[in-house]
Amino acid sequence: MSDDAILDALKKVMDPELGIDVVDLGLVCRAERVADAIEVALAMTSPACPLGEAMVEEARLALQESFPETSSIHVELVRDFAWSPERMSEEGRRQLGLS
Repeated sequence: MSDDAILDALKKVMDPELGIDVVDLGLVCRAERVADAIEVALAMTSPACPLGEAMVEEARLALQESFPETSSIHVELVRDFAWSPERMSEEGRRQLGLS
């Protein structure tokens, strides 16, 4: 389940190798509000991606900026996730020249 406002905030987080945001890449596995908290699960395009922790921190900072009143923001890195280009939005595919 995803919250549109959370996804809008996460569009500020770019994959440094591809230059496309994590939402359009289909890397957001979960983004939801739970009580007064925000919980997000991010995957990487590859389980061995060395930039995963940096992208998690960037996501956390983007969410803090967009939701300063939120008491808790938790962003976890999902390593056992099989990403594929089919998860990308039409915009993400367009940016990579796949559509």
